Amino acid sequence: MNGSTVLGLLLARAGGARLRRGPWLLSLAEGYRWPFPTGSAFTVGDVVVSRYQVAALQQRLPGLLVHEEVHARQWACCLGLPFLPLYLASMAWSWLRTGDRAARSVFERHAGLAAGGYRELPVRRWRDGLAALLGRAPRPRQSAA
Repeated sequence: MNGSTVLGLLLARAGGARLRRGPWLLSLAEGYRWPFPTGSAFTVGDVVVSRYQVAALQQRLPGLLVHEEVHARQWACCLGLPFLPLYLASMAWSWLRTGDRAARSVFERHAGLAAGGYRELPVRRWRDGLAALLGRAPRPRQSAA
C-alpha cells in the first residue's frame, strides 16, 4: 500500500536478483549484484534482497528470515519511505555510541541482533564517538583517585 515493496522489487530487479516467493508474504531476491548496501541481506518493504541464496544464509544464521520479516513490519509501521531516514539515523546513533552500525540501532535490536548476524557491543562515551567522527584520538579516561 505504501510503495515500499514496489521499490524493493524494482531495486532487486535493477541489481540483477532473481525473485521468488518466501514465507510470511515476503519476496526473496537472490543474486543481487550491486555492492551497496553491504550485509548478507537487507529488506525493502516486503522484499528480502541478498547477494546469496537465502537457504545458504539460513544455515549460518537460522533466524535470518524472522529478523528480516521484522524489518518488513518496521517498513509498514513507518508507512514506507519514512523508514529510510529513520533507519539511517538509527545507524548513525549506533555508530556514534559503539563504533558499529547495528549494535545500538533500535531497528536492529528490535529485529534481534544475533538473528541478523550482529553482536552486542559496549557503549562508548559521547566524547569518544565524536572524536572518532572527527578523526581525533579519544582522550584517556581519568581515574577517580
